[in-house]
Amino acid sequence: MTTDQAIPAAMRAALLLGTGGPEMLEVRDDVPVPRPGHRELLVRVSACGVNNTDINTRVGWYSRSVSAGTAGDGFAGVDLDDVGWGREGLAYPRIQGADIAGVVVAVGEGADNSLLGCRVLVDPWIRDRRYPDDRELAGYLGSERDGGFAQYCAVPSENTYPVSTELSDVELASFACSWSTAEHMLQRVGLSAGETIAVPGAAGGVGSALVQLAKLRGAAVVAVAGTSKLERVLTLGADAAVARETDNPVAAAVKANGGPFDAVADIVGGADFGGWLEGLKRGGRYVTSGAIAGPIVDLDLRTLYLRDLQLHGATIYEPRVFADLVGYIEAGRIQPVVGGTFPLDQIHEAQAAFGSKHHVGSIVITIPD
Repeated sequence: MTTDQAIPAAMRAALLLGTGGPEMLEVRDDVPVPRPGHRELLVRVSACGVNNTDINTRVGWYSRSVSAGTAGDGFAGVDLDDVGWGREGLAYPRIQGADIAGVVVAVGEGADNSLLGCRVLVDPWIRDRRYPDDRELAGYLGSERDGGFAQYCAVPSENTYPVSTELSDVELASFACSWSTAEHMLQRVGLSAGETIAVPGAAGGVGSALVQLAKLRGAAVVAVAGTSKLERVLTLGADAAVARETDNPVAAAVKANGGPFDAVADIVGGADFGGWLEGLKRGGRYVTSGAIAGPIVDLDLRTLYLRDLQLHGATIYEPRVFADLVGYIEAGRIQPVVGGTFPLDQIHEAQAAFGSKHHVGSIVITIPD
């Protein structure tokens, strides 16, 4: 079943042709429009956010052969069987883009016809229908399955969430990846009212979401960001902000907090990792979902066990995380942070802007009719 709007045979899409620099992305107008399969929906994409997974996949950063921080031009000599987020190979060409906002325009066999014409957000984690709790079988939209840097995208019906809000499509497209990641991180460490949390990298998509979601829980937040972004981070609700350029940002954050933290939510990694562990209270919790400053870190096991610390990784979340996020949006309890928009034809410029880290919040690509 389809809407009254005619669905073309071909569409405009950005194709990832392989691992490397921006030249591996090619915008074409002759890409076949996908057809929704069993219990799938076809979404007419209006906007799609850019996230770290897009860049990391293109440049090959997930490969175990890479030890440096993220970069936009690609890593030479990566193992092509080891470049996906799941440490496996990927099939090319691939349409990336996990942060979809759009409208359902066609319904596959067995899917809910009432969703036709609905404005939706899409949960990017594609789970195995037979074993939805088995994380080994999960895939990611724009990685194991074509995503939203295209005019149309077919997605499982269970991943599609109708949303009632006055927010624009661009604003909605800033939520899916960054905010679900942030919500997952906070649920992993069980952050609660009255606790304290440090957020390194607080100006990015995930970091700015962490600030708002932590405040939503009634926690006190100390944010770490570049000097030029500190005022903006404070407007998001952070109780204090520390410049990343400070000689010892961890010590400065602990001082601003009035003592060690209950939790640290880190997407930066790199040289400050050990310091953040030292900056936790006894029994404190550390959670990570990224390592933009570098994935290889020093860990003093004595700090870990003598201080009874908990370390958490956060990648594949349960569906309730995304459902909670949609609930926050519809209730108006969180506000989108869009740091820039680009049309699909300027996807190279969009990814360059994302990599420059001059923005606060998310970069969003608009998809033309």
